[in-house]
Amino acid sequence: MADKLRTQQQLESLQNKYIGTGHADTTKHEWTSNIARDSYASYQGHPPLLHYMSIGMGVPTERVRMMCMEKMVMPVGPAPVVED
Repeated sequence: MADKLRTQQQLESLQNKYIGTGHADTTKHEWTSNIARDSYASYQGHPPLLHYMSIGMGVPTERVRMMCMEKMVMPVGPAPVVED
């Protein structure tokens, strides 16, 4: 019983620390948004990957960085309408 409680507390701690881990009430839209934002943040945080993308797209590195930042605002489109 103590192991189960400890595991639950560790999970809650991770969910509070890292938003992208999700929980039972996480919707598909929230989950995909978190994954996309994490990906764009990783692209910006790794300059060689950003440079590789800029070469493939044929645009300057800073333009690719700005495109990633703009996509982080609404990475997968607007949230679906929630029916009550």
